Parts: sequence; C-alpha cells; structure tokens
Amino acid sequence: MSNLKSHISTIKHLFDSNALWLSMLIGVLGYKLFLPLSPLLPWLIFFMLFFTFCKINPLDLRLHRWHWVVLCTQIGLAIGIYAAVIHWTGNTILAQGLMLCFIMPTATAAPIIAGKLGGSIQNLTTFTLLSNFATSLIVPAFFPLINQNVPFSIFSFQFAETFWPAFLLILSRIAPLLVFPFFAAWLLRLTYNWYQRKNYSPSPDGKGRGEAPREFVLSTRLAVIPFYLWVASIIILSAVVTETVISNFEFQISNILILLVASFFACLVQFGLGKLIGYYLPAPSKGRDYQDVLINPAAAPKTMAGVSSITAGQAFGQKNTSLGVWMAQMFLDPMSALGAAAYIIWQNLFNSAQLTVAAHAKSE
Repeated sequence: MSNLKSHISTIKHLFDSNALWLSMLIGVLGYKLFLPLSPLLPWLIFFMLFFTFCKINPLDLRLHRWHWVVLCTQIGLAIGIYAAVIHWTGNTILAQGLMLCFIMPTATAAPIIAGKLGGSIQNLTTFTLLSNFATSLIVPAFFPLINQNVPFSIFSFQFAETFWPAFLLILSRIAPLLVFPFFAAWLLRLTYNWYQRKNYSPSPDGKGRGEAPREFVLSTRLAVIPFYLWVASIIILSAVVTETVISNFEFQISNILILLVASFFACLVQFGLGKLIGYYLPAPSKGRDYQDVLINPAAAPKTMAGVSSITAGQAFGQKNTSLGVWMAQMFLDPMSALGAAAYIIWQNLFNSAQLTVAAHAKSE
C-alpha cells in the first residue's frame, strides 16, 4: 500500500511539473477537438480565480514598492522597444508584436503558479488587479498613436472620442473575469465569518453556543483546484489561439521566425527583471488573519527577498496572452498578434521548468 501511495505521489509530482507544456501541446495538436469548448473558458477562469481569492483576505491586498517599479518598467520597455525597433528596422509587425509582449498585463493565473513556486499570492493578486486596470488605461491612449491606419493625435479633440470607447471595451473584457470572482470570494468570506460570530460566540442573551467562532479558511483539499482548472484553460486557450492564427493570418515565414525569437528573449528579460526587482525591493507577504503557511504554504521556508523575487518574476513575466491576441486584432496590425501567440509557448515552457525545479527541490 505504501508503494502504491509512493507511485501515485511520484506521478502527481511529474504531472504537476509538466502539466503546462503538455496541456499547451494537447491544445495545439487537437485544436479542432477543443475549440467547441471555448465557451467554457470564462467559467474556468472565474472558478479558478474564485478559489484563489478564497485563500486570501482582501484586507491583505496592499501596494508595495516593487508593484510600481515593475509596472513603470513594463510600460517604459514597451514604449522604448517599439520606438527602437521602428527606428532601426522599420518593421511595423515586429515592433508591434514585440511591444505587445511587454505591455500585456499580468495573467489572471499568475497567483496560482506563484503560490506553487513559493511566491506571495496576496501580493501578486494585488499586482494583477493593478496591472490589468493600468493596461485598460494605457492601451487606448497609446495604440492609436502607433496604428498608421488611424490618423490620430493625443493632443487633438479626437482623443476623448477614441479613448473612452476603447477603454470601456478593454475594461469589459478584463473586469468581469477579475472583479466578479473577487467579490464572490469576499462575500463568501464575510457571510461565513458573520454566521460563525452569530451562532458560536457567547452572547449576553445566552443564545450563542459558547464556542469560539472560526475564521474562514479554504480547505487544503480545495486549494489545489485552481491549478487544474488553469491546466484545462490552457488546453482550450491554446486551441483558440491556434485557430485564430491559422484562420486570420497570411503566414510570412520571416515574420514568424523573427517574432518567435524576439518573444523568447522578451520572456526571459521580463522574468529575469521581475525577479531582480522583487529581490532588491522585498515586501512582506504574511496575512493579518492567518499564518503564512496557511496562505502561501510553499513560501513559508523562504526569506522575504526570496518570496518577493518569485512573486515579482511572475508578475512581470506571466502575461495575459489571450488579451494580447485580442488587442492586436482590435487595435494593431493583426499579424502582430503572433508575438502574443508565441509568448504563450515560452512562458508556459519557462513556468514548466520552474515547477520542475521546485518539485525536485521539494523531493530532496
């Protein structure tokens, strides 16, 4: 029996460390089979975030120095790289595709991966909300300036006419998947805590049960659900992106190869810079209601700098690529979406490598 449990545990560790690239490969190869499941994607993301947000207290969501440094660095690099590529090569598709790799907001699943690696779920959730809202502000102001098909000046009277519809359009795609599960988890927490205080606290009229009320804590059995929901989401997302690329683009091999290589280096740079920023600007990750081991079990043995390094690395490097593909189709040259599509490959391979290293270190 002990041997069976050992084998099951080994298989589970092997699957967890390779799940991201395997799910991506399955989605690409079987995109016709999984494409009809695309209506399930918002629901998978909703419940994935709901269970993730259930692990944290909204009162623990605080802005730290590395949040602002990562955000400003991300925006500065996106604009600077676009200008540099246009100046040196004149290749609009490459410039927009590479810029897209940097300006895309943090993925909604980033806190899940960060939690498994030993990062701070609370701090990364804070940055995910900040990053996605900042993107909805920056993109409507910046993208029309670089889209040659739209004559536009930020100083013209047309700015308000262009900005607000685009802002609301982007926000309408971001907000429901972030805000709704956030408030649903918060409502569940408040309701549970209210019920505990009402029914178990000793009361003057003697109606309470005389037991100490318990605070809301997500069961450890349920805490693993978001990761497997994310694996299912990657399969469907990879299928959707594959179909989009095949159906809408006239392939130019040179552009594909250039964007593949450029997005690879963009991925490495962002994960690397994020880890450096987090290491040198560490932030506390302990929640006010629970010990760190209950919120971030993998982070407990690590130093504050180590936890922040992992957290900021995922904040900078793990991107909302589906939003990036959509933004390229809506506001830029559609071919530039290949940059975001290629980034899906590299970030999932990078995360798989990180999970493999983390699983190996845990088994030792």
